[in-house]
Amino acid sequence: MAETAKKMNFFEKYLSLWVAVCMAAGILTGKWIPGAVEALRSMEFGAGSQINIPIAVLLWLMIYPMMLKVDFASVAGVTKRPKGILITLFVNWLVKPFSMALLGYIFFKQLFLPLIGQELADQYIAGTIILAAAPCTAMVFVWSYLTDGDPAYTLVQVALNDLIMLIAFAPIVTLLVSGASNLTVPFNVLLWAVFIFIVIPLTAGALTRIWLIRTKGKEWFEKKFLAGLGPVSITALLLTLIFIFAFQAENITGRFFHVILIAIPILIQVYLNSGLAYLLMKKFRVEYCVAAPGALIGASNFFELAVATAIALFGPDSGAALACVVGVLVEVPVMLSVVKFCNSTRRWFDFSS
Repeated sequence: MAETAKKMNFFEKYLSLWVAVCMAAGILTGKWIPGAVEALRSMEFGAGSQINIPIAVLLWLMIYPMMLKVDFASVAGVTKRPKGILITLFVNWLVKPFSMALLGYIFFKQLFLPLIGQELADQYIAGTIILAAAPCTAMVFVWSYLTDGDPAYTLVQVALNDLIMLIAFAPIVTLLVSGASNLTVPFNVLLWAVFIFIVIPLTAGALTRIWLIRTKGKEWFEKKFLAGLGPVSITALLLTLIFIFAFQAENITGRFFHVILIAIPILIQVYLNSGLAYLLMKKFRVEYCVAAPGALIGASNFFELAVATAIALFGPDSGAALACVVGVLVEVPVMLSVVKFCNSTRRWFDFSS
């Protein structure tokens, strides 16, 4: 783990700690200055839209830098090594959201129902489904690097996931949330969330990338422009968490135990999907530099989109938003454990004998 720690930057290494600090800061802010928090909460794009203006701006500052990293031209080379891509897509889109819906139903609607009640059970199921239906974040590039993954192949996997999200995210969330809970997802609101938080930043990122590479060169774009935006993205994430927990302060001070309950099915789902992807890669003799990132992508989530969608659908003080934030809290330590496992089992993928 010492070697891994040296390779991660300061914010990435302690992201879970920053998330916890922001949770505490948000809750204290909500308890100490409720008037200011209520004023911020009321700033929406139209009455009843549930899209809070300060949070929307911060989410944009998170997502846009990540979209700049996606090179869709690399997707054309996917046919050269299709097995790893097919396994990744199978786990991400045909297993992950459905297994999360099942786990959410078992834990929240059955095992934990006496502890949380029907209304919160529905909210927590919705949040975990939204989280699972948004696979793969920019942090995957960090996890791939820590396992000596093929960076070009990882980029292709990320790009394909983003493209599929454009058409599959809204229908899957609508189907599973409606089927596993008593909530009705307003499809038009979900489509607006996809448009605002995927289509616009994805388009803006792609156009910016093309323009800057043509005018400034790829080296300047990657080493200067992208590097300079890194702190912007992580700062926006942390500020977003402060806002969310400030909005939720009254709701969660009396039920911190719920955070632990929400984390249980999320943890099971992460290890289930990463393990399934990794074993399928081994079974189909995919090289390690593709298999390890594939397992990590199967476990990681586009939590920025998930948080934005939960807020747009159910509001910043909803149980669904809380469930998505819990996903952020557990992701870094869990993903580091998957990284360690992959590095320790590299020999599994020596197919020379």
